[in-house]
Amino acid sequence: MTAADRVTGLVRALRAHGFGIGTGETVDAGLALEAVGFDDRERMRAALAATLLHGEDRRPVFDRVFDLYFPLVEALPGDEVPGRTETAGHPAGADPGDGDPAADRPTDPARLREQLRERLAAALAAGDDAALNQLAGEAVGGLGGYGSSPGSDGWSSYQTLSRLRPETLLVRVRAMLREGTDGASEFADRLTDDEIRRRIEDFRARVRTEARRRVAERQGRDRVARRAVGTTPDRIDFLLAGRDQLDELRRTVRPLARRLATRLAARRRKAARGEIDLRRTLRRSLSTGGVPMRPVLRQRRPGRPELVLLCDVSGSVAGFAHFTMLLVQALHDQFSRVRVFAFVNRTDEVTDLVARGRADPAGLGERILAEATVTGWHGQSDYGTALDEFTERHLGALGPRTVVFVLGDARTNNSDPRLPALALIAERARRVYWLNPEQRSLWSTGDSVAHAYAELVDMRPCRDARQLGELIGRLLPV
Repeated sequence: MTAADRVTGLVRALRAHGFGIGTGETVDAGLALEAVGFDDRERMRAALAATLLHGEDRRPVFDRVFDLYFPLVEALPGDEVPGRTETAGHPAGADPGDGDPAADRPTDPARLREQLRERLAAALAAGDDAALNQLAGEAVGGLGGYGSSPGSDGWSSYQTLSRLRPETLLVRVRAMLREGTDGASEFADRLTDDEIRRRIEDFRARVRTEARRRVAERQGRDRVARRAVGTTPDRIDFLLAGRDQLDELRRTVRPLARRLATRLAARRRKAARGEIDLRRTLRRSLSTGGVPMRPVLRQRRPGRPELVLLCDVSGSVAGFAHFTMLLVQALHDQFSRVRVFAFVNRTDEVTDLVARGRADPAGLGERILAEATVTGWHGQSDYGTALDEFTERHLGALGPRTVVFVLGDARTNNSDPRLPALALIAERARRVYWLNPEQRSLWSTGDSVAHAYAELVDMRPCRDARQLGELIGRLLPV
């Protein structure tokens, strides 16, 4: 594979992860590689990142994809990898005069593991990057393989690290570092331990990169880049996101809100020009022989819509609801009024709680459950009862300028969906949109009544922050 093939493959994989990379940027990446050369892999990484990325927030995904298309270690003969030099027939970091270390590798797994641990401790103490790269390759090859048939053979970084257990080498490495010294203070020991932990974590990352590279060699780089590389925060599935991923999502609220505010403002400026007033345009055209040279536009009165959020905050959909609440709060200047209501099986207004949540977005969910009345005698979601309570207590929040967004998966735990309540909300509001974090194929399966609700209001799937931003930017009236 040539350098050009690797660059185009890298760009193709990044585009699949939502990176906006054009043809001009791809050409710039090739020119940047030509300028920096192929001898220093990290310099190549920096050059490609500078030409292909528009910000540092997506750098982790870029680095993992880069490692697949520009690996440290070569596996296939004749596959030319820019960024490293080696003597043919010898692995990276090996001295050709010393022979291939793999030839002296013990076949017994226990002996191999202990030998690798001894060499790893020495490499960690010395901070030898070349040795650590070589050990990562040997560890994955010797400890991470699984499967017995050609179609199932693979390599696992988790299996490799579980067997090698590099985190248990802290004491051994510390002892190596203290040899030949006159002793160290407690403060110096803490600094040393922090540095050792950093080196161990760096080695673990090298093992994960090596395992992905080996899998990519067998299954294809493009396939592994799409499926085995973590996606950007705006493409994390709301229903599958863990706590750390939700925290990462919340950090994208402000940038996403700024982009949406710019888009809404542009739509508002365009809409303010109004539509063509046909009668006045024809009357004016009499002065030009009936040719409408100067069309007359109906001037629209400036106004901003009112927004009401009705959010299910139970179970796995809670993360989706909390993120949307924070996003809308960040966009509050784009609306004349914003009101937020939360429910599990009872409905309560949480507008003030969401406004205060900007200071501590991670604790928004706990505050809503603690301070708002969203549950009755049980903690399971009941859409019918919640919609009924909203129409009884909060119907005054709706009007001819109100746009309502209902957030939830429409799973009622087999309770009455109370369709007339949703029909009344749709009748009173200007528009009602239902954003469902489940994929369409799961609608109306099990206890879901999604299709019944979708007959009354416009229901759209909304599985990640990217889709949410697109829907809000497209659906909101101006």
